[in-house]
Amino acid sequence: MEQVMSGAPGGIAQGPLNTSLEQWQQGGKWFSYGGHAIFSRMAGQGDPVVLLHGFPTASWDWNRLWPMLAQHHQVLTLDMLGFGFSDKPTLYDYSIEDQADLFEGWIAGLGLKSVSLFAHDYGSSVAQELLAREQEGLLPFHIEQVCFLNGALFPEVHSPLLIQKLLRSPLGGLISLGLTRRTFERNFTRLFSPGRPPLPEEMDDFWYLLTYNNGRGILHRLIHFMEERRCHRNRWVGALQNASQPLRLVSGVADPVSGAAMARRFRELIVEPDVVSLRNVGHYPHFESAGEVYRAWRDFWKQHH
Repeated sequence: MEQVMSGAPGGIAQGPLNTSLEQWQQGGKWFSYGGHAIFSRMAGQGDPVVLLHGFPTASWDWNRLWPMLAQHHQVLTLDMLGFGFSDKPTLYDYSIEDQADLFEGWIAGLGLKSVSLFAHDYGSSVAQELLAREQEGLLPFHIEQVCFLNGALFPEVHSPLLIQKLLRSPLGGLISLGLTRRTFERNFTRLFSPGRPPLPEEMDDFWYLLTYNNGRGILHRLIHFMEERRCHRNRWVGALQNASQPLRLVSGVADPVSGAAMARRFRELIVEPDVVSLRNVGHYPHFESAGEVYRAWRDFWKQHH
């Protein structure tokens, strides 16, 4: 299945649908994971959908899509350990598997027996690990369906930015601590479509979340996920290929990191691939064109219910 949507800026949620960062934080709750405080957020009623954010941002990425989803679902999200408003311990072995443990324990602790996953970027790898665990009979809940946004589902066609390569290098610690707002903004803006770069006030929020609670000091530790994707490639790609539940990829094809090439690979390796391509949309479809992403999710949900 292949769908193409225009990705016009008119699809972006405006006005009251946009939640300020302060409101987002005030609407959340914290819980403890391994002695560390984790920021979480829940809203709405209905079949639960768990949102998994990307690197190096946080759950606030979903704020434009949030009110649309909350009209029809119980929507749940959190800032993973090392991200956003959650704790960012300096000496910690950050890993996709550990983040999957975090989500697994949280969802099970809430007593949910079945959830759908909506995953972006780093969160896509966490979702792949959760799928693999379900296929091994290890999850205490069922994954009903999964919608992926841009992310490195297939590491062989991932094209990291130079700053990501530098963070993975032996100089990563120095690069991380020395990251300036200007360098971050220059690199981060490249992820968006040319016609829809973040506004200055939006960049303020992204930078605030990144640097909150010494976030700059651990970027070189978080970036280890790129190596994990290679090490666990067969497990995580196999989780997609062996999935019994419906999968959909919503791809912002103007993304230079994991856009058109990732969508092509999805079509090559997944049986009966379900892909929605968003033209003129970059790496953050849910931020750049929330309306189109919501329609893609809504149609995906209706097809299987």
